Amino acid sequence: MASVVEAALYRDGVRVSSPATLADTNRELRERPDGMAWIGLARPTDGELHSLAAEFDLHPFAVEDAMEAHQRPKLERYGETLFVVLRAARYLDALEEVEFGELRVFVGPDFVITVRHGAAPDLSAVRRRMKR
Repeated sequence: MASVVEAALYRDGVRVSSPATLADTNRELRERPDGMAWIGLARPTDGELHSLAAEFDLHPFAVEDAMEAHQRPKLERYGETLFVVLRAARYLDALEEVEFGELRVFVGPDFVITVRHGAAPDLSAVRRRMKR
């Protein structure tokens, strides 16, 4: 998938694998019942998001919302999965402007899937904190 920023499997807070595909991520996750997957996507296509939805059994309404930009912040529960729409903001000192970004997050019992629309927010700092 071209839009996959990063896919990783964690166990006890430690990264144990970086699968090459979403199917591999799902397979490895099922082989490690004590693991957690984090998949980060940036501007995925409809096909990519539908493939992800099939692999992780995401609700069609949440997937539809994840594909559409410019949504209001919200939190919805679909079975064991939470779907969150967040609006991130960061101040650009040089321009003296605020840049807004959009983030959709699926949180399941053993996975976190982030879908970004725009450059912000950069989740690399969150990943680094999680690794520590």
